[in-house]
Amino acid sequence: MSRGFVKEGDADQLKDVAANRTSLLFFLKRENGGPVYELRTRYSEKYRKEVHEMSDGLGYMLNDGNQWQIILEDEHTRKK
Repeated sequence: MSRGFVKEGDADQLKDVAANRTSLLFFLKRENGGPVYELRTRYSEKYRKEVHEMSDGLGYMLNDGNQWQIILEDEHTRKK
């Protein structure tokens, strides 16, 4: 899967997205110009938080400030 294209400033705009999955999906749909869906949710031992892996090839989690943050593939995908 290819990693999603993140426009400059998109990561900064994530802080304004409400801290729920529905709002994140709405934001991603608008930014990507089409549907984005969740592939899976898993618990990250590294961050001690849930990571939502999306069809845009990126992972998203709520940080300690309760704001969405992008987690790049190499940081959140475990080797099987």
